[in-house]
Amino acid sequence: MKYNTRNIGIIAHVDAGKTTLTERLLYYTGMIHKIGNVDEGNTTMDKDIQEKNRGITISSAAISTQWKKDDNIFDINIIDTPGHIDFAVEVERSLRVLDSVVAVFCASSGVQPQTENVWFQAEKHGISKICFINKMDRIGADFFAVLNEIKTKLNAVPLALQIPIGAEDHFEGVIDLVKQKALYWIDENGETIVEKEIPELYKTEAHEWRQKLMETLAESDEQFFEYFLDSETEIAEEMITEAIKRASQSRNLVPVLCGSAFKNKGVQPLLDAIVSYLPSPDQLPSVIGKDAKTEETVELERNEKDIFSGLVFKVVIDKHMGKLSMLRIYSGSIQSGDTVQNVRTGESFRISRILQMQSDKTITVDEGKAGDIVALTGIKDAKTGDSLSSVERAVLLETITIPAPVIRVSIEPKTNADEKSFVLVLAKIQEEDPSLFVERDRQTGETLLSGLGELHLEVTLEKIRLNHGIEINQGKPKVSYREILTETRTHREKLVK
Repeated sequence: MKYNTRNIGIIAHVDAGKTTLTERLLYYTGMIHKIGNVDEGNTTMDKDIQEKNRGITISSAAISTQWKKDDNIFDINIIDTPGHIDFAVEVERSLRVLDSVVAVFCASSGVQPQTENVWFQAEKHGISKICFINKMDRIGADFFAVLNEIKTKLNAVPLALQIPIGAEDHFEGVIDLVKQKALYWIDENGETIVEKEIPELYKTEAHEWRQKLMETLAESDEQFFEYFLDSETEIAEEMITEAIKRASQSRNLVPVLCGSAFKNKGVQPLLDAIVSYLPSPDQLPSVIGKDAKTEETVELERNEKDIFSGLVFKVVIDKHMGKLSMLRIYSGSIQSGDTVQNVRTGESFRISRILQMQSDKTITVDEGKAGDIVALTGIKDAKTGDSLSSVERAVLLETITIPAPVIRVSIEPKTNADEKSFVLVLAKIQEEDPSLFVERDRQTGETLLSGLGELHLEVTLEKIRLNHGIEINQGKPKVSYREILTETRTHREKLVK
């Protein structure tokens, strides 16, 4: 069997169904054996108490699973990201280390403001994409309207690989335009897929969209264009899938699928598309960095034979294991006990343990290799954006851009007894979330907390209360008023003795 890797993120506007979709991806790959529900607060990826209470994703979470297709087993590393703009830093640092994304759209709401934000963030990082138009069972669901919005609002070339059979309460399944078959999910958990001939009612529409698929592929892929023009060549299914793969990995177009994650329809074909059309790490261009000493450009191959290089994209402080540095390995390999260096500080350190993240749980592994996403223990001074490399050669990779704060509040502990621990907690939360900024106003003596929005600050203060038991007073920052001369005046006076 051939083993391969896909590093994917799930991105969307809030309430498009990202976490629900991720839950189904984990269920059908066999990672979990019971489907959780966002409304019930028991999904695999949203483990924080605030995520459960609010029903939204606050912090990006990583998990690894496997999917089997055509006798090949694929390792899929998934990062589920928040959909609210206040948590944009979680999306940014995840996209920096991912190879591709699944962009999730609500079939009734279409392209929304945060959809555009995360889409163009992915564009900035040169990431391949697949679109999944979710919630086809919702009132107002319109697959073709959303398909058009992807084209007009996101400046993309959408390639419909499926069209829906019905919509809203009448959503029954999908028509696979590549295989030219109708797919139906017949049991409650959606595990059994029945493949049938395309219904007579949809044959004309399916033929039209199949032709559009072929024409779009011909416009996007030169090799397929030659097949398309040659009337004597019978275009096989394999030719189409290979052309889709080339065009999507070169980002000339974006494959589009549809379904309803909540109703357990359409998820397995999405998994097939992920492993068929999105790139593996070794299919991507070489990693470009700089030699920390000479500042010369360094090109690293994405394989285990080259020297080790990796990027810390997130720091998590675990109450049991201490500081965990989440790392994307770009080249080479590491094992527990190896000595590597932090390029920013120049310090070398010994890796205590290498962990594979499974949402809020971890699995100890012996080795991490090029393409893996792991967590390391034993790195005391690691920060988001740090480059780690072999001790033989320090290679500095492109760091992570942290959005600037847009709002701030004054904060203080309600009791003087919490003052000391309050300062320590603020330092910890800044380590985990670099988009938070804490400062002391010299004029007013206030402690000011800055973040990316009201919800961002609200969640942060609630986290301090829940996790550390510190009650906090907050308010508007005081204004330090000063007097200054605004204009010149001349006054003359005569003194008489």
